[in-house]
Amino acid sequence: MNSSGIKRVAVQTLGCKTNQFESAAIIEQFRKNGYEIVPFTEQAEIYLINSCTVTARSDSETRRLIRRARRLNPAAKIVATGCYAQVYPDELAKVRELDFLLGNREKLEVIELIERGETLVSDVSEDESFPALELESFAEHTRVFLQVQNGCDSYCSYCIVPYARGKNRSARVSDILAEAGKLSEKGYKEIVLTGIHLGAYGSDLHPVNSLSELVWEIVSKTAIPRIRVGSIDPDEIDDRLLSMMAESGRICRHLHIPVQSGSSTVLQRMKRGYDQESIKKLLERISKLLPDAFIGADFIAGFPGETAQEFQDTVTFVKDIPFSDIHVFPYSKRPKTKAAEMPGQLASSVITERAGILRELAAAKKKKFLDRFEGKILKVLTQGYDQKTGICRGLSRNFINVMFQGKIEFLNQELEVRVNSSDGSVLKGSIAKRCE
Repeated sequence: MNSSGIKRVAVQTLGCKTNQFESAAIIEQFRKNGYEIVPFTEQAEIYLINSCTVTARSDSETRRLIRRARRLNPAAKIVATGCYAQVYPDELAKVRELDFLLGNREKLEVIELIERGETLVSDVSEDESFPALELESFAEHTRVFLQVQNGCDSYCSYCIVPYARGKNRSARVSDILAEAGKLSEKGYKEIVLTGIHLGAYGSDLHPVNSLSELVWEIVSKTAIPRIRVGSIDPDEIDDRLLSMMAESGRICRHLHIPVQSGSSTVLQRMKRGYDQESIKKLLERISKLLPDAFIGADFIAGFPGETAQEFQDTVTFVKDIPFSDIHVFPYSKRPKTKAAEMPGQLASSVITERAGILRELAAAKKKKFLDRFEGKILKVLTQGYDQKTGICRGLSRNFINVMFQGKIEFLNQELEVRVNSSDGSVLKGSIAKRCE
């Protein structure tokens, strides 16, 4: 508690953009109830970890943060929520430093539960509700995540997420438009549409809707200058969405695609519902229609039974396809998933080696993509300013980090920046002019 008697809260988020959105909503709850938000490195009366359980490493990180919080303040209340808490509550409850364990449904009433001293992890499997979308502020103050969907019905063989998030649920279009309108009025220049299975948006609504239709509604009925779409499965990217990206000046030319493997046989074992050839055709369409688009992708290295030839198929695929960057995830065995029981579980050394090879390819891919923009002009939304150096940092519409000499008043403004050089991960440039 600080000198004024106000309780301090520290929140640490692991995992996806949906978790980040939900953490922002939790922080907003605390602020409205008179709490002071402090960094996780400082002493607080409450420490909350919004956990992820996609990999064993993320589970380990949650446990490490709990112990770290106890060291920072032995008298603090320590809370774990999120997907690790939801799926493996008995395992997490064994961490003796932990005081409260709350599931994903309990995030919206976290303060009340803590004040009552209650631990609660309810069953999300039959949850058909979508929480009200209310978020008045976001950490960056320039871009904001907007959760429009939750849950997943796919049950890919490696994925624990459906057990953590429940079935597919979509927010109503009217609620999304209302929230987007509020965020635009508050001065946010970009919204990022997020969800656990974003491409499934609207399939559960009556009447049935779609992500493409939602994007069109946001473009048509709000004034938000930049609209960015989160991760979408390759078989859910339709021609209408690509056409809107090509034609609209407000939809960012950026796609993140969880491909997971370049081998059709591995994809079949993963239960992904598409093959190598269909992804190639999709990427050809994207590259033709959106030549400057940033195309990111996820790949899993070392899936059970992945042969040397199947891995080589993925390597060749990554080399041949015009990805701008890829995120590499070493396969992590998740209890409850079908993949955990599959034969051919690879040695950790093999998984690590294959992940390293893919990461080297990713670095080369990203450098090649960034080098294309030297001498070109990009529209950059300024997100940060360093007073010591006078350097601004921002994000282009096609998802490139850009640094340039500027002023503090450029924060939350979109500027045209001429690119002078690239270091393989960030572009450096100089201001050409302010955008209208």
